[in-house]
Amino acid sequence: MSEVRLSNVLGPAFHMMARDVFQHGHTHYDLSGGRGSLKSSFVSLLVPLILLTNKNTHALVLRKVGNTLRDSVYAQYLWAIGELGMAAYWTAKVQPLELVYKPTGQKIMFRGADDPMKIKSIKVPFGYIAVTHFEEKDQFAGRAEIRTILQSTMRGGSKFWNFESYNPPISRDNWANKDSLEERPDRLCHKSTYLEAPPDWLGEQFLLEAEHLKETDERAYQHEYLGIPVGTGGNVFDNLELREITDKEVRTFDRIYQGTDWGYFPDAYAFIRLHYDKTRETIYLIDENYVHKQSNETTGKWIKDKKYTDAYIICDSAEPKSVADYRALSLPAKSAIKGPGSLDYSMKWLARRKIVIDRKRTPYAYEEFVNYEYERNKDGEIISGYPDENDHVISAVRYALEPAYRRMGVIA
Repeated sequence: MSEVRLSNVLGPAFHMMARDVFQHGHTHYDLSGGRGSLKSSFVSLLVPLILLTNKNTHALVLRKVGNTLRDSVYAQYLWAIGELGMAAYWTAKVQPLELVYKPTGQKIMFRGADDPMKIKSIKVPFGYIAVTHFEEKDQFAGRAEIRTILQSTMRGGSKFWNFESYNPPISRDNWANKDSLEERPDRLCHKSTYLEAPPDWLGEQFLLEAEHLKETDERAYQHEYLGIPVGTGGNVFDNLELREITDKEVRTFDRIYQGTDWGYFPDAYAFIRLHYDKTRETIYLIDENYVHKQSNETTGKWIKDKKYTDAYIICDSAEPKSVADYRALSLPAKSAIKGPGSLDYSMKWLARRKIVIDRKRTPYAYEEFVNYEYERNKDGEIISGYPDENDHVISAVRYALEPAYRRMGVIA
């Protein structure tokens, strides 16, 4: 076997991650990126090496559709063992589709998830399946489908590695994009772009195509080459700044606004606390309460326990009894002043301001604002109006800021 330095064939952006993999720092690895980001190359280079250092193990590589395996991920793994100088030590089989390491009989098997029974019936000659690789993760039906497969494969051993690689779908609401945001201690998420790859690995034409798209269609470039879920083009709020809001920042906030959208079940109750910097026209979402099946007394107690009685709470006026309940609890609650055109104006007013959202502080606000899109007709064309769903925190924010935009002369 000819000696090849892994660092010479592995993209520089993946060196630290490779170290984590070999040290078994995590079990799950989420790799996303646009074209030329080298994420699939990374996985195909590491999987054979994991097997070589764990002699009792095998690997299973999956795509959603089985008939796409041979010309895609199987070819990728053949390339990888060639780059590693190991081609002579592996037998490439097509019936079934697998690579077999000659010295030990260890296998890298390739299967399609469109035939679940074939996955359940997989048997290895010895040891266990320690490594799984879900290529094009976003093509699977969802986390439940991947979990079901892993429940069948993650058995009989002490160490496991699960890789999930994909190009982020354009819609921010796609399950794969949302899944990558979920924090779990045994998973490491990694994002990469072609900009981190050695240019000579990609070739001049690749770089020319990327630059041309950047100049002619910036949005498509961001999605296709940078792997950014830019949305379908129908996002109501393109003014979001998604980042951490520090405790130090919060201590400086002195223009507090609060709002409530009533709900019980199936609609949720939503409370929001925010700061509005009028000079910079920037809204900072500080805290939220998003619950189902809780009484006004319970949600009111949450507000009092948080000591959020220092600012008015502007409430949805559709439930005057609920507003009265809050007042009976000595909360500074007031009904919103609704009227013709108030919804349209308040949404446009919000869309013209920067909205800073910290996903850890206000996860439900993050979910709603990021994924809120205009409705479309059967031809895919955007229609006027705002969808009346998944907007409970958005409504609470509108109510909270009503005093701010009414001062500007708006008649509700």
